[in-house]
Amino acid sequence: MFKHRDYTLRYQGNSSVELILPNHKIVNDEPLIDQSSFSVLVWNIFKQKRVDCIKILEQYASQSKLMLLQEAQTTPQLLNFISANNKVADHVPAYCFNDIFAGVMTITDSAPTKILSFREKEPFIRVPKSALITVYPIKNSTKQLLVANIHAINFSIGVKIYRQQMYMLLNYINQHDGPVILAGDFNAWSRQRLNLLYHLTRSINLKPVNFAIDIRKTFLGRPLDFIFYRGLKLDAAKIISTAASDHNPLLVNFKMNSN
Repeated sequence: MFKHRDYTLRYQGNSSVELILPNHKIVNDEPLIDQSSFSVLVWNIFKQKRVDCIKILEQYASQSKLMLLQEAQTTPQLLNFISANNKVADHVPAYCFNDIFAGVMTITDSAPTKILSFREKEPFIRVPKSALITVYPIKNSTKQLLVANIHAINFSIGVKIYRQQMYMLLNYINQHDGPVILAGDFNAWSRQRLNLLYHLTRSINLKPVNFAIDIRKTFLGRPLDFIFYRGLKLDAAKIISTAASDHNPLLVNFKMNSN
């Protein structure tokens, strides 16, 4: 149905879908973030294969200003959740199967002022991974919050394609004058990938969120899910233990810098 490589799908309200193409003009003065604290949930939702995944989203819907999902599928259950909670969901489909789109999805209370979508094909299986940048107004501030949601390339020899995907996001992040959150499933399962991830994020002054009790999903002994940030104060961070996905959700509370 949709052929353009850089389109995004938006779901809101009555679960109607809007096709957003590059350079789509978005007019939105409603701030998503005020000057107090706000929470972010980051979760690879495992294509909603397990029964209780929507219950977890329902449990944290009211307290999470941002929900960054990976492997989100546009099933009736997820679309009903978005509609029932009056959320706005921007989705970058990596692929479509049986009229169900799958990819990263960022769910919030209001629409962004800017949106950029990215897709990168896995070198061997040729199924794309997707990423999404959204930008939101901050109350009583001339600056805006940039949020980058990524599901990183998994199957590759070396890190060339992995680096290429990261560069696409980080170039935009580096140009942004305002607070930043970069989060998702980075598939950083090798020492080479992990070192590159830390090097690239440090190069644009992003800090990693560390967890006192670290029960993140791991592969080959290394965590896959991360949250990086700058221009914000980290207030609290925890990982939610659940069997509703093969990944545990990350829940982080940030405060706005006073300046």
